[in-house]
Amino acid sequence: MGANTNPPEVVGRALVSIRRLVRTLRTTAVSVERETGLSTAQTFVLQLLLQAPAESMNDLADRTSTDQSSVSVVVSRLEAKGLVARLASATDARRTQVVITNDGISLMHRKPPTVQQRLTHALACMPPSSLELLATELNNLVALLGAGEEPATLIFEDDATGSN
Repeated sequence: MGANTNPPEVVGRALVSIRRLVRTLRTTAVSVERETGLSTAQTFVLQLLLQAPAESMNDLADRTSTDQSSVSVVVSRLEAKGLVARLASATDARRTQVVITNDGISLMHRKPPTVQQRLTHALACMPPSSLELLATELNNLVALLGAGEEPATLIFEDDATGSN
């Protein structure tokens, strides 16, 4: 790790902001999970499918900003609950379209905003230069933590092989 040359009060302010962010993410996730019985990642995927079906798993992975294996696990869990369906693509037999079912639509109309929705909205509201700086500095922080090679799974979703 690099030398610590930052004033303690600035480090402290940053830690307080990180704690508030993590707490808000956690309490929102718990609230949504309690109300819906679904993980944050599952409700995020349903929200995206409510907006438009996914033309493929790769399409859905792109829309969630994660990898195909992580989103596939989430879709499998949702499919087991009858909230999404996989359909053969009408245009390409090698592709599987993912759509939200009527049960999934009904559930989504009753649930509170997800952590990803709140976070995505807040990020989208930031001025472009601030968002670019935040993205750069978060990447730097991740690198300093030695987590630059960690998979970018959906928030609070363990991993492609984990539970939730």
